[in-house]
Order: sequence, then C-alpha cells, then structure tokens
Amino acid sequence: MHTPSEHAAYPTHWEADVVLRDGGTAQIRPITEADAQRLVSFYEQVSDESKYYRFFAPYPRLSDRDVHRFTHHDYVDRVGLAATVGDEFIATVRYDRIDARGMAATAPADEAEVAFLVQDAHQGRGVASALLEHIAAVARERSIRRFAAEVLPANTKMIKVFTDAGYTQKRSFEDGVVRLEFDLEPTDQSLAVQRAREQRAEARSVRRLLAPGSVAVVGTGREPGGVGRAALRNVLAGGFTGRTYAVNRAFPEGASRLLPEDVPAYRSVGDIEETVDLAVVAVPADQVPAAVADCGEHGVQGLVVLSAGYAESGPEGRDRQRELVRQARSYGMRVIGPNAFGLINTAPGVRLNASLSPELPAAGQVGLFSQSGAIGIALLSGLHRRAASLAGVSTFVSAGNRADVSGNDFLQYWHDDPATAVVVMYLESIGDPRKFTRLAKRTAAVKPVVVVKGARHGGTAPSGHAVPTTRIPDATVSDLFRQAGVIRVDTVTELADTGLLLAAQPLPGGPRVAILGNSDSLALLTYDACLTERLRPLPPHDLTTSAGPADFRAALTDALADDLCDAVVVTAIPWVGDASAAELAQSLREAVAAAPTAKPVAVVHLEIPGLAEALAAPREDPEAAPGPAAGGIPSYPAAERAVRALAQAARYAQWRKGTATPGRVPEYEDIDEAGAAADIDVLLAAHGEAAYGRARVSADGSPPGETAAAPAASSAPRSVQLSAADTQRLLARYGIPVLPALPAPGPDEAVRAAERLGYPVALKPTAPHLRHRADLGGVRLDLGGERELRRAYTELTDLLGKPEELRLVVQSMAPRGVDTVVRATIDPAVGAVLSFGLAGAPSLLLGDTAHRLVPATDRDAAELIRSIRTAPLLFGWRGTTPVDTKALEELLLRVSRLVDDHPEVVAADLEPVVVAPHGLQVLGATLRLAPPPVRTDLGPRRLPAY
Repeated sequence: MHTPSEHAAYPTHWEADVVLRDGGTAQIRPITEADAQRLVSFYEQVSDESKYYRFFAPYPRLSDRDVHRFTHHDYVDRVGLAATVGDEFIATVRYDRIDARGMAATAPADEAEVAFLVQDAHQGRGVASALLEHIAAVARERSIRRFAAEVLPANTKMIKVFTDAGYTQKRSFEDGVVRLEFDLEPTDQSLAVQRAREQRAEARSVRRLLAPGSVAVVGTGREPGGVGRAALRNVLAGGFTGRTYAVNRAFPEGASRLLPEDVPAYRSVGDIEETVDLAVVAVPADQVPAAVADCGEHGVQGLVVLSAGYAESGPEGRDRQRELVRQARSYGMRVIGPNAFGLINTAPGVRLNASLSPELPAAGQVGLFSQSGAIGIALLSGLHRRAASLAGVSTFVSAGNRADVSGNDFLQYWHDDPATAVVVMYLESIGDPRKFTRLAKRTAAVKPVVVVKGARHGGTAPSGHAVPTTRIPDATVSDLFRQAGVIRVDTVTELADTGLLLAAQPLPGGPRVAILGNSDSLALLTYDACLTERLRPLPPHDLTTSAGPADFRAALTDALADDLCDAVVVTAIPWVGDASAAELAQSLREAVAAAPTAKPVAVVHLEIPGLAEALAAPREDPEAAPGPAAGGIPSYPAAERAVRALAQAARYAQWRKGTATPGRVPEYEDIDEAGAAADIDVLLAAHGEAAYGRARVSADGSPPGETAAAPAASSAPRSVQLSAADTQRLLARYGIPVLPALPAPGPDEAVRAAERLGYPVALKPTAPHLRHRADLGGVRLDLGGERELRRAYTELTDLLGKPEELRLVVQSMAPRGVDTVVRATIDPAVGAVLSFGLAGAPSLLLGDTAHRLVPATDRDAAELIRSIRTAPLLFGWRGTTPVDTKALEELLLRVSRLVDDHPEVVAADLEPVVVAPHGLQVLGATLRLAPPPVRTDLGPRRLPAY
C-alpha cells in the first residue's frame, strides 16, 4: 500500500495484482504525490516515438508542472493509475472528466478523456489492456459512463487496445487525429474479451512454471539429506532437459560444483550468469524473503516454495504468507505454495520433477492437481501401481497452501493443453467458487474434470488455506458441480477409478451396459450395481467357468458390435485350463481393437495375478497414438467400483451431448424490469438502505467505500423482509401472481374476507413457528360457508393459540395438485442459487432439493424439476394425473430472472406452489432485500488476495 495523498482519500481497493499476456505479473495502483521521482524515471525510459504518440509533439522531458499534474489527483474527476514491477512504473493511464465542450468538468458530467503511456520494453505484454479494464471500472464507480480518446493514426497499437476491448464504440477522424468514444457499460462482448485475455494470461503463467529452461534449487544442503538436497536429486533423476543449479548462501567461497551430483553451485541466484526461469525454494521461512528478493532481482519467473511455517502455523504465519505473495508479485513472479509438495511435467522436451516425489511418473494424459501433498502422493503412486502405461500423468501440482497459483490457474492451462485429456483434482477449499464453476464448465465441455472435495462438512477452510468460506450446503455444491459438468466423486479411490477409465476409454454413447464373463455370481453383482447407478444393464452373458480366452474374445466382439449396447463390463474369475492371464488380456485387447465402433470396456476380475498389468500394457505398435485408442483396458477388483466409474462417464457423456445444444434464458414480454427496479429503490430507501444505491460496483467488485480486504464471503449483507403486499407487487412485475390472502384477526373479519374472496376458502396461520407445519393440523381447506369457517376458526384457536399468536389469514382455494417449493438465495462467493423441491416433511428429511446457478436456462429448469428423487410424483406416478411441468419450468425461469436482474433480492421463497394438471398457484411468498452483494466476477481481472 502506498502513502495516500493529503488532499484526497487514497482508494486502497483500486490496488490489484494482474497477470499479463506473457504470464508475468504486475501491480496496478493509484498514482500519488510520492510517485514524482518514479514518474520522471519512467518517462526517461520511454522512447521519443512513444512520447510523440502520447503528446502529439516532441516532448523529451516532463516539466515540474507536468509532474505535479500527473501525480496530484482528486480520485474523482482526475485519476491516474500505474502498472508497476519491482516498485518501478512500467505504464500509466489517467482520465480527466470533461463536459460536452471537452473542458475540465465535475459531476454530473459523465464523460472523461483517457490516455495511456507504456514503456517500450513492456509493450506487447497486454499492460494497456489491463489498465483499460481497471481505469474503466474506476470511472464507472465515479459515475463516468463514457471515455473519449484521441490517437494519432500511426499509433496502431493503442487504437487496437481500444477497438479490441469489446465496448460499444464510435470512431471519427478530424484534423489528422482519430477520435474514439466508447460506452463503459460492460457488454457480452467486452466480458468475453476480458475472460479470453484472462485465460491466455493465466495459462501462460502456468506454462512458464511447468516448462522452464532452467531451475535453481535454493537451499540445497551442503551434505546429503534435507529437503533442498532431495529436491535437487529429484530434478536430476527425472532427466530435466534444461539447466540445473544448486544455490546455498552457506556454500564455501569459490565452490563451483556440488558433488556427487556434479551441478553448478552458487551462493546466490544473483551470482548465476545465465537466466533462471524457476526457483525451488527450500530454506527456513525466515530466510525466504531474502531468497525471494534474490530471485526477483535476477528475473526469475516463478517460485515453488517447499518451505513450511506459513498460514498453517497460525496468525503470524498467515501474515508471513501474505507478505511472501506480495513480495513475489512485486517482481512479476507467480508462487506455488508455500508448504507445497511441488510440480511435475512429464513432457519429453521438459521432464521436470520439481517436487518431493522421488521419481518422475510415467507420461500420460492425466493432469493432477492436489491441495494435499499426502493425497497427491497417493494419487501418483496409485496410478503408477495400477496402470502406469494405461493412464500416465501429463502434469502434476501439489500446491500446499496455494496462496497464489490455484486450481483455477491450472484449469485455465489444461483447457487447451493438448497433452492433457483428463483433469483430476483433489480440493479442500475453493477460493473463488464462482470463477471455479465458470472455468470448470468451459473445460468440461472439451475434456472431463473429476473432483473429490475434502472438508465437505467442516464449513471452514483447512489450516493454511487463507480463503473465504462459503455457507452453502455440500449437497448444493454437488448440484452446482453437476450443472458445470464436473464429475464429483466421494473418495480418492473413486477419483483414481474414474480418471483411469476416462483416460483409457472412449465415452459411452448411452446407459446400456452389456455384461459378460465366466462367473454368473459376479455378473449378477455387476448387474445389481448397474441398476443402483441408474444404468440400463442388458441380461448377463454367462460364459461358464470352462470359457477360455477365445470365448471371451468372441463374446466381447459380439457385444461391441451390438447396436443396443453402449458399454461392456467383462467379469473374470480364475478358470479351468492352462491359459495365462496374458492370453486373456491379449484376446480382450484384440476384440476391442477390431470393434467397428469405439465403446468403453472395463474388466472386473477376482484373484487373477498379472491380468491388470497385462490389460494395461501399451500397444506394441510404436506408432500408436496415446489415449483411448492405445489399446489398454482398465481393470477393477470389485464390480461396484467399475460400474460406478462407468456410470460417471455415462452421465458426463450425456452432459457433453447437452452442451452441443445449450439452453437459453427466455425473454418474457410481461416482465417490467424498470418498474421492479424503481420499487426496490423505494423499498430500500424506506428501510434506510438508500445510501448503497443500485448495484453499483467498485473497481474491485466491492460496493463503494468497501475495500478489497473486507470479508465479503463470510458476512451477509443486512436484509429486510418485505410485507406481503410489497412482495406480491414486486413478484407481479415479473409475471408471478400470488393467490391473495386476507388477514383474519377475528372470526368476523374472517367471514368478511371470505365473502370478499368468494367461497370455498382456506384458513391457515402465518406465524413463523407454524408456517409449513402441516403435521400440526393447522390448515383448514374447502370451507364452503360462514358456519364452517367460524367452526374452523374456533378449532384452530383452541388447538394452537390466540389469534394474535397465529396470525390467521383467509385464502381462496387453489386447484388440487402437487405442493412444491421454489427458492432463490444468494451466497456472496457463489452467487444466486435457484432451488426446487416438493413441499413437506419427507422432502426435508431426505434433503431432496435440487439446485442450479442463476441465470438458469430453459434446459436448467427442465433438469431441475427432474433431478429430485421425488420427481415421479410430478409425472403421473402410480396412475395419478401428471401436473403442468411447463408452467412450473416457466415459474422457475421467472424467479431466476428476478434475482439475476436485481441482485438486491437476496432471498426469494415461494411455498407452497401448487402445481395442478393445468397451471399452478403460488400460495405463499416472501422476499428479502439487501444492498447488492459483492460481484467479483464482473470487475476487471485481478489476482485474489487472501
């Protein structure tokens, strides 16, 4: 943080770390009066041509007046931002508010002139594009809606920065100058441009870590033993193709080689004459800052910090961890760790083992990310032991406390990495769930993403993970993963099982499974497991215990050629005869290779030594391409494990098919978005929340006045529940009528209400402790006249309490149907979540509620109502009349639109919603309003700061 101006409040929340196009990092922050000398030094390093493009005339140096003007800002009408690396400016941008004549102005003028200057050595790194995102967000926060820029025609690079940004633009040419004007309201195109740049930059930053040309191990011990020496040995043993250096400030003066490894030895990274791309840091935590400074001054691109003693050790360690990240980013470096196990890249041109794993795993197409070193070791050894040649590893990272580089960064990299076909992740916390869901969905559209999440029920991040926590239940997380196409499994064993199948076999075309083998009992177990996993097993084909390899081959050939079969499970037990496991494996592999259509095959075997290895052996053809066509077949020691992996693959394949025809968010002509916005403003003002304004977002995604350091995800905004009348009026704006209910404080008022509504009516309590408690018998239905109504009134007050305690209401009768519940809630970390289930105690006890992220598409709504276990009740279960699910889907979409259009609606609860054979009725509804929650996903690109 830099010293604030004495004349204006320094906006700390505008500070940000960003990843640039080449994968390096820079810091963006407001320019202050203390930056005068930095600005002068920066300007001296800019070429005459760049100065000419900026000022339209030769401008060799800045005058004192210029320096004062460019470093003194009010942070409202005049704002300057700088991009810095190593505390030196590499680029600047500023805006000045202007009026319609182009003269300096103050609010309410909503236009500003913007200008950039980028040091020549840093042009082409995407610095100007990043600065434009941040200065535009600052301007929007200060109620500036439009930028104007004048650029010389020859300055094509700057013109491209503006035209490629995706904003709505107007371009003109006058007096030899190109004038660009563009609105700052984010558009779908500008958001797409921003996210595409984010993906390229973050993927590049990971690529620099995974494919360095040189590695220095800082903290290599002088004697054998210790973490640093082990890390060095692992780099060398893995066959790293680049240069390797040993660094230890305790090495003797004049020492040039470390023996017996025979690698160059240095007392500091700065002593190395060649460039160093990656540093593996293995020194005590109190020595890490000096090591980081040494690396940063020498231009190291990334760090793998194996050292412990950070956030996992308590508050002091957490402060030490934040300082580590701040220091590294100030030099443009990314950090894996601290407390990391390391990273691995098996690519033949790299062969990097910068980890504590003693051996480089077999090369393959599985990308592994683990937040736990122990789980990472288990995954690596498990894949190697079971099928090293069947599902090897492309890249691996165990990120430890993952204070900087996270699973999101690796998703960006793996998305378009041709060497990775399957992504496997062990997560204990998700720092930015909204971004993770977005990235996972995009990656899952092209390759499987398999996740197991630890700490599911703790509600807190594990020790060392200094990230916000989310309050949403684990079941909701599962549904959101499913919506994003993420394959979520429960155990590390399932993670390996599923990853193995996906890496080695094609996706199934459907749920139909053929079962064949030489054991009727094992086939029946497989059949039952298929039914449990909602697959459609065909009748098992029993080959009997006398079957040999040729019989297996013939049966598998027939099954794979059958158009009614989508996948095959082969079951095998020890057989009668002399055939070997290798012969059986060869027969099965030949059948798979000869199949006219690629279908997944899994083998379940009991006590057949050598079969798994023989099935996994690579094809003898050296020209064979890696992946499902390579000829290996995964095997499992239990039917349930094989079938579960196959079911996960089938569900994922179905999701992939659905993404080919994505859903849409429908438009409804009767929605009054502007009227709803006006109502919300009035209601918030009436409850004292007017100061927050409407959905205004600061440059860091925070409400104005709230800094980036504020705990957004852990503190819910203040909210207020609307009255029944206000709720009904706001819902009506979105075409959601609520069946009127009139208060009945006494029996006479109840009669008058019934006469107004028309008989028959219902009488029910609305007190919070009695709502939705049908088990208490507190609702009276189909009251056809005054006598029945008065009798019901007396019964309820005698049974449940005084009228003022019950808050009784009279309501018109709705058509008979199925009672359901529709809800939308806001989690600051995840966003708006739409939920659906049936009303009543059974659904509550079973937790039978489904969830989708907002905005929901028509496809999401259809899947939502079909994904609960009690869905058959909506579709004519046991001969009942099916209800109007189309009307229900429309209601879900309208509620989704309401909370998406108006983030101030932080909770919506419609219960019960009675869905009849024709139409539906909303019998009860509550809405809660609050200042808009923080939206970090719509602001400019920035690295998280935990």
